This record gives sequence, C-alpha cells and structure tokens, in this order.
Amino acid sequence: MAESGDNYCFACGEKNPIGLHLKFEMDEDKLTAKKILAREYEGYENVAHGGIVTTMLDEAMCTYIQKKYNELAMTGRLDVRYHHPTPIGQELEISAWQENQRRNIIMTKATITTADGIVTAEATAKFAVVSLK
Repeated sequence: MAESGDNYCFACGEKNPIGLHLKFEMDEDKLTAKKILAREYEGYENVAHGGIVTTMLDEAMCTYIQKKYNELAMTGRLDVRYHHPTPIGQELEISAWQENQRRNIIMTKATITTADGIVTAEATAKFAVVSLK
C-alpha cells in the first residue's frame, strides 16, 4: 500500500507519540476504524475538538483511496458537517467510501458514528491521485 515512509502521520502513524493512531480495515467497498478519543483531543468538556473530528474524516477518506487503489491522494476539497457533538471517552466508528470518480479525481464520503448509532459528523471530499516520485 502507498503510505508515508516514516510512519509519523498524526492521524495514522504508529511512531507519532501524540497522534491518533487510527487503524483502518477495508471491508468490501467501505473502510472503517474504531476509536475512543482521550481528553487530550477535547475541545469543550467531554467533546472532541472540531479539528480532530475533521482530521479523522479526512484521514479515513484518504486511507480508503490508498487501500483500494494502492495510490497516494491529496485532499483537494473537504466539506464537513457537524450534526452532534462527538464524545470523548466513548467508542466511535469512522467510516469512508467512494462516491464516484473522474479520471484522477476521486469523490469520497465519511462519517463518524457513536456506538448507539448517532452520526456526529460527516464529510465529503475530492481527492487527487498523485505521484510523489
């Protein structure tokens, strides 16, 4: 799979001591990860910071492309909708999938859902498949 060489990505890198350490799995045409956010990622009390929520959504969509196509992709446009506060200390499911594709531009969608089925945030994005060589 195409990925960062130093494994220090804030969202998914195992070597980043302050990172989110997201671990994704591909199931058919959907990518998912489970995560319980610690207080270090808090905005308001017991609520994840909006930037952290956006980071998880963006990372899920980018990783979807990496896993499905074995290609690197860069975010070209990202639109996020916050529906409910994303809780700290509770299991969350981050999911991503592809909506469509035009040449090297891939449109994706992602959601963050609580264990009781509440979608706290969703995003759509356009990614450009790129070569970093």
